[in-house]
Amino acid sequence: MMEPALECEVGCQFRAGTIDDVVVRKLEFRSDSRGWLTELYREDETPANNLPAMAYMSQTVPGVLRGPHEHVEQSDFFAFMGPGNFRIKLWDARPESATYQCTMVLELGESCPATLIVPPGVVHAYKNISAYPGWVYNAPNRLFAGRGKAEPVDEIRHELQSDSPYLFDNG
Repeated sequence: MMEPALECEVGCQFRAGTIDDVVVRKLEFRSDSRGWLTELYREDETPANNLPAMAYMSQTVPGVLRGPHEHVEQSDFFAFMGPGNFRIKLWDARPESATYQCTMVLELGESCPATLIVPPGVVHAYKNISAYPGWVYNAPNRLFAGRGKAEPVDEIRHELQSDSPYLFDNG
């Protein structure tokens, strides 16, 4: 059942729902006496336009929010697998999308390990909801700041806008 629309401070409305082109895939762990292994991505299971160009890890301390921001051309390929759990919020800001103005809220991490592909034009933010630092892996399909770090960064930082409609804690 669709949740009621959320009224944002600047007047646009978002409604709960699944956002087109966002891909969530549960991670499967294979364990033996040595430990475990999980496949984060496979070329044969990942849309060609989302294949990684680079990869990085980040650590986020408890209670800290990263975002909301979006990319014009870049897709993010996140892996939330622990340590830590994260609440992720996504807003479809693509006027041409059938799911325009939908919002999704996910909780992923060590309790629910998964990958998450966020396409261009989908605003996203995540918050560490654990009592300890959490790790996030990202393998975007574009190089940060382009080849040789000589190009503008593909990022619209809504967290810097006082009138942003992308409010993390409003539902």
